[in-house]
Amino acid sequence: MSLNLDEAKVTAEVLTTALPYIQRFVGKLIVVKYGGNAMTDPALESSFARDIVLLKTVGLHPVVVHGGGPQVDNLLKELGRTSERIDGMRVTDKDTMDIVEMVLGGGVNKSIVSLINKHGGSAIGLTGKDANLIQAKKLLVDKAGSDGTMIPIDLGYVGDVVSVNKDVINMLIASNFIPVIAPLGVDEEGNTYNINADLVAGKVAEFLQAEKLMLLTNIKGVLGRDGEVVTGLTPKKVDSLIEDGTISGGMIPKIQCALDAVRSGVKSAVIVDGRVPHATLLEIFTNEGVGTLISRDIDAYFSQ
Repeated sequence: MSLNLDEAKVTAEVLTTALPYIQRFVGKLIVVKYGGNAMTDPALESSFARDIVLLKTVGLHPVVVHGGGPQVDNLLKELGRTSERIDGMRVTDKDTMDIVEMVLGGGVNKSIVSLINKHGGSAIGLTGKDANLIQAKKLLVDKAGSDGTMIPIDLGYVGDVVSVNKDVINMLIASNFIPVIAPLGVDEEGNTYNINADLVAGKVAEFLQAEKLMLLTNIKGVLGRDGEVVTGLTPKKVDSLIEDGTISGGMIPKIQCALDAVRSGVKSAVIVDGRVPHATLLEIFTNEGVGTLISRDIDAYFSQ
């Protein structure tokens, strides 16, 4: 085998550039919400799995929380069923909940676990029902009517997170496993709930006091009025961007999950462009990153 010295030098430079970031994050817990295009493109799926294995191999502790909306939609369509959405949230009756649980807790979860293991990791799949990992309650929402009054909307088996059994996750991490969590929760009466994956990831990061929360999405991040990615944000700055309309629509729930996590003790949260190959590594091991970073103290974050 011939040695290409130039390629070897580039590899060495990449590794030495990453070294300070590896040293900074070694032993730290990173919660990654995995969804969007990264879950439907085979090349990006493989890229993501390898990234997670690499993080674990160099001493970080990744915890994966995944979505699976498109996969649920596909099966519902095959079964001839429709699924109404209100403000982006799926109305989930009992029959739909059974399908959601089968897709998220079965097909999608086990596929991610298998792919991580294929690339040399040791992943274990869980739903929020396992060992009461995610204690949930029914999500109550109000929607403004035509006259401006707030009308309560019943979304069915759609839940909110009450608490996370962090002991289960810490036990798996201590045993060198990579937890892969499907966003299902259970209440005190044993009812199963479908929960937004961003929300679950944020709450897992909060209860575990993670170093970083990463939300993979299908856009570059928070975009300013010039169309460029805005990063290095504080909660106060995010509030002002929401107020002036820079952050609007479907981005608000996602940014709110990141904000809640940061305000609850997570060191930083970042909305990452999951369409970029190896986005997870680029965000952690480079100074530039590939998304919108939020931290309570940006100056302190970058001075570490």
